[in-house]
Amino acid sequence: MNRIELLSPVGDFNCLIAAVQNGADSVYFGADLFSARAFASNFDLENLEKAINYAKMRNVKTHLTLNTLIKNSEFKDAIFVANKAYEFGIDAIIVQDLGLAKFLIDNYHDLPIHASTQMTIHNLDGAIKLQKMGFKRAVLARELSLNEISNICKNTNIEIETFIHGALCVCYSGQCLFSSMIGGRSGNRGKCAQPCRQKYDLIRNNSSIDNGYLLSTKDLCGLEFLPDLIHAGVSSFKIEGRMKNPEYVATVTRIYRKYIDMILNDEPYIIDDQDKKDLLQVFNRGGFSSGYLNNTPNRELVYPLKPNNMGIYLGKILKYNSKKGYITVKLEKNINIGDTLSIQRENNKYSVSELMIKNKNIKYGNIDQIVEIGRIKGDIRLGDNIYKLSDKLLFDNAKKTYINSPEIKKINIDCKISIKKNLPITLEIKYDDINIFLKSDVIPEDSINSPITEEKITALLNKTNNTPFKFNNIEIDLDDNLFVQKLSKINELRRNGLSKLENKLISKFKRTSNIVFNDIEKISKNITGNKKISLLLNILDNSYDYSLLNKTDIDRIYIPLKFFVNSNYFSILEYITNNFKTYIYLPLIMKDNYNNIFKNNIDRILNDFQIHGIVISNLGNFELIKEYIKKYNLDIIGNYTLNIFNNYTINELIKLGLSSITLSPELNSSDILDIINTNKLSKELIIYGNTPVMTSNYCLIGKTNKCYNSCNSSCKKGNYFLKDKLGFNFKVLPDNIETITTIYNSKITSISHKDFDLEYIRLDILDETIEEINKIISTVKIGNKLEGKDYTNGNINREV
Repeated sequence: MNRIELLSPVGDFNCLIAAVQNGADSVYFGADLFSARAFASNFDLENLEKAINYAKMRNVKTHLTLNTLIKNSEFKDAIFVANKAYEFGIDAIIVQDLGLAKFLIDNYHDLPIHASTQMTIHNLDGAIKLQKMGFKRAVLARELSLNEISNICKNTNIEIETFIHGALCVCYSGQCLFSSMIGGRSGNRGKCAQPCRQKYDLIRNNSSIDNGYLLSTKDLCGLEFLPDLIHAGVSSFKIEGRMKNPEYVATVTRIYRKYIDMILNDEPYIIDDQDKKDLLQVFNRGGFSSGYLNNTPNRELVYPLKPNNMGIYLGKILKYNSKKGYITVKLEKNINIGDTLSIQRENNKYSVSELMIKNKNIKYGNIDQIVEIGRIKGDIRLGDNIYKLSDKLLFDNAKKTYINSPEIKKINIDCKISIKKNLPITLEIKYDDINIFLKSDVIPEDSINSPITEEKITALLNKTNNTPFKFNNIEIDLDDNLFVQKLSKINELRRNGLSKLENKLISKFKRTSNIVFNDIEKISKNITGNKKISLLLNILDNSYDYSLLNKTDIDRIYIPLKFFVNSNYFSILEYITNNFKTYIYLPLIMKDNYNNIFKNNIDRILNDFQIHGIVISNLGNFELIKEYIKKYNLDIIGNYTLNIFNNYTINELIKLGLSSITLSPELNSSDILDIINTNKLSKELIIYGNTPVMTSNYCLIGKTNKCYNSCNSSCKKGNYFLKDKLGFNFKVLPDNIETITTIYNSKITSISHKDFDLEYIRLDILDETIEEINKIISTVKIGNKLEGKDYTNGNINREV
């Protein structure tokens, strides 16, 4: 069996202690910069070193999250942080940005680099590509089933890490632009404002058919899947939660440690109902779900009634004294003074400070008792549900593992103490290949009536509670009838010896770096103004006459793969491919269905139509198309979904065979200019179109992550939008080939390209008519943009 790692989240030092002392094999945390949880406490460099020392001294590995997209101007700082972590002894670095990842792989050969889930690795091709590029581990997209994970594990040598517990994003990680486009806070930069946790109406043909927190997923609980995932070959199980408190970290780590050990020890795998309750109590959003792990459809993925911590159901309000603030409830769960509650209509959190039965104060109440809870006022009505948000006893037990408590996680060491007549006391400590020898200035004397005993010496040496060490074997060489005048000196020997051992161990995992970092040289370019136009046709419409497209102004057209396998569109495709440079536009997510469509049809497509090239949208596409590139002499364009943010990424993509790239819509004007002036690769910028803000493995209409037989295919029977609280409509475009939903921005991005010396400008067309397309081309051709209430500048003038 492969080594199985339990990987716990760390937002601050208390969380670190909680994770380590409750059984984590490894922990992951961020530095002050370049972490996908920018609002967690994270660690400055001084505390980063302390955190690494603390964990590694207890045989717990450390992973640093440098998992945001890096701009050219930030690259040197990112390398500085990585270099410091390397010297401190970090065990791995988790990276999203391809350019940064490859720099680290190429320059730090003894440092494992892990591909963050933000890299959207969701199929075997993606994992194979990472393996070839030198990544040690792939943190898979959360949207994979047990069968899909097993297939990847069995057909690659790269380590596989999966999320096992905690919050789920409704969008594929690394592909969410929702927060960025509507508020300038990028999830790819660690600043997500969580628009997925807001209320929406689902609109079909101008009528609301659903409402609530329609994008707010329940948290994942994967306890029942642990045996199968271990059998499948998963190396690491990741608990989500760098923004969570240490009580959460302690409780979740403790419980998953228990069940992983149960499997590793070949014990009967029986899940204790109390453990499930404890997990629910520390955090849940309307209960737990299996996420995407089940091989069957999950129709309980989203909880639309509340987007934050739900707690556990306590009961209904039977009586309410609004003057005194007393509520009466028949308990369905135990309750204690110090617990916290929430009430159905209230956003407030209430602490239980007064608890009574028949006007008599009690400290706790048990299931089925009718109790009064005092000092609770607000919008409270009879029949309202009450929820227990936190359990004081559970939290107190968790706190005992990280606040003023003896160390649980220990390193076993050996020692020999020599207490001989007329000789100084000596202590020798041994661990692995390290020997520490200390000599005291105390010389034992003959005892008159109180000789020191082996039991007393053992007790003094075993005072290691607040250290990471435990004496496994203590050898005592003691002459008879001796008196030690200062027993504190034995304590001092122990303290000094353990301190020296700790310093020796720390020095063993420190490294020296000789890295030399050079900026990419800038090149001078003159703005020519002669830009070619690329046209993405997201949707083909048989009622349109595509012969009316302005042929003289369009250089290349991108058409999604699915239209090439639908005979209803062959006449349109024949015209377009005969009159324009046409590219097959691959979908971002390509699991079995789309992979099979591609493999079963690509030769026919390339033979039947004049195809100039392919637009790839994910790293896995490189593996998928490699045999066809030379065979058909195809031109390959890298889509913006590759998250191209800097020239280091561009240089890696050039090595992989790209001839052109589409820049990220999260770059602002100065970032774009910086990339243009430091790289000669052909580039294009999307200057018009509804930006996809989410790509989700969830159907809002069928309320499932997989299509199912009884579904009435409503997704094909209307126009759908999500309407937010401000009245903005976000177009929803389902694709039932892979149960993928694309959500588009409510406003159309339109920016001027006059200041950018680009080879191509791209127009993303959703449902515009041919006449509208030609008008748009005429406007942008001369450098103008479309303006008005329906348009936005996107991120071109702001920092995300």
